[in-house]
Amino acid sequence: MSELLKIFIKAVLVDNVILVQYLALCPFMGMTSNTEKSFGMGIATSFVIVLATMVTYPIYYCILVPYNLKFLQTLIFILVIAALVQLVEFYLKKSAPALYSSMGVYLALITTNCAVLAVSIKSIARNYNYLEAIFYALGTSGGFILSMVIMAGVRERMRSSNVPNFLKGKAILFITASLLSLSFMGFKGLIK
Repeated sequence: MSELLKIFIKAVLVDNVILVQYLALCPFMGMTSNTEKSFGMGIATSFVIVLATMVTYPIYYCILVPYNLKFLQTLIFILVIAALVQLVEFYLKKSAPALYSSMGVYLALITTNCAVLAVSIKSIARNYNYLEAIFYALGTSGGFILSMVIMAGVRERMRSSNVPNFLKGKAILFITASLLSLSFMGFKGLIK
C-alpha cells in the first residue's frame, strides 16, 4: 500500500502535471479566472483522466499488445478520450447547465488536453500495473485540480491588489505561473 501512496503523492506534488511537467497549460491559463469555474474544469478533466486510464490500459494490454498493434496506441487512446469527453459533455449539459455554459470551448478542449493522453501513455511507459495506473491517474488529477484552484485563488486575489500597469494582464499571469512552478520544484526531493 505504501507504494501506491508514493505514486499518488508523487503525481500530485513532485511531478505535478501543470506546474512541473508543463502540460495542460491551455485550461490553466484560460479557466483560472474564477475559483468555481477552475474547480469545475478540474473535476471534469480529472474524471476524464481517470476514466481514460481505466479504459485505455486494458485496451493496450488486451488488444494492442497481443495483436502487435502497439503502433496504434496514440490513435486509439485519442479516440477513447474523445468518446469519454463527449460523455462528460452530455452529462454536464443535462445536470449542470451553468457550469457547462461557463466552460464554453474549454470543455471540448479536454479531448485535446495533452495531460489526459500523457497520463494514459505514461502509466504504460512506467510499467505500472492496473491499480498503480489508476492511482497515478488519481494523483495526476489531484495535482491538476490543486494547480487550477491555487492559480484561480491567486488571480482572484490579484484583482484587488495594486499591480503596476505594465504588468497587468498576461504579464502578471505568466510571472505568477512561473513562481507557482518554482514553488512546486521544492517538492522534488520528497519522494524518489
